[in-house]
Amino acid sequence: MYIDITFAINKSMPAWPNSIGYSYDFLLKMPEQTNNLSAIRMDCHFGTHLDAPLHFVENGKSIEQLDLSVLIGPCFVKEIRNTNIISYDHLKEANIPAGTTRLLLKTDNQIQWEAGNTNFYEDFCGLDETASKWCVENNIQLIGIDYLSIQRFTASIATHQVLLENEIIILETLKLDEVTEGHYDLICLPLKLENLEGAPMRALLKKI
Repeated sequence: MYIDITFAINKSMPAWPNSIGYSYDFLLKMPEQTNNLSAIRMDCHFGTHLDAPLHFVENGKSIEQLDLSVLIGPCFVKEIRNTNIISYDHLKEANIPAGTTRLLLKTDNQIQWEAGNTNFYEDFCGLDETASKWCVENNIQLIGIDYLSIQRFTASIATHQVLLENEIIILETLKLDEVTEGHYDLICLPLKLENLEGAPMRALLKKI
């Protein structure tokens, strides 16, 4: 049985400050017309999405250039609680299995989702630069987290830079409420958007 770790896109989801968020219009609508036809407008980083290296690396790989084999395969979900800053030491001491290349983090960001908070929460949990260096040292190829960004709102861009310069793919705004810590198979497929740095995606987990 697969667990869908993708949030349904809707207008009430929290959006990054100054993001255009998400909106839609019907170009045709029944019963006035013979069919329904809609158009959407949204930020590529709205909702459950993926960051490609081009997001913070000039001339980095864009969405359509990503290796799909990194986006599909075994992953480990680790629950790290009681902190809003995940550091090198947190990951070092987290008993993440050796050989893990895809890592998803379930954090205190769950509190915001459980509360139904639709406003952007500035003090969300994210990785600091040292944690991104741990990912590089431990051959992580993909990392995901359960809020809008892998790095904290008030942090420098160093976390993104270290990860993306090393071509570590980032998954953000994951829906992990039904997921417990452990081993899973991950299927993660972004829209194939040419020359862009981010894309909405559908992501699924299957317990191993």
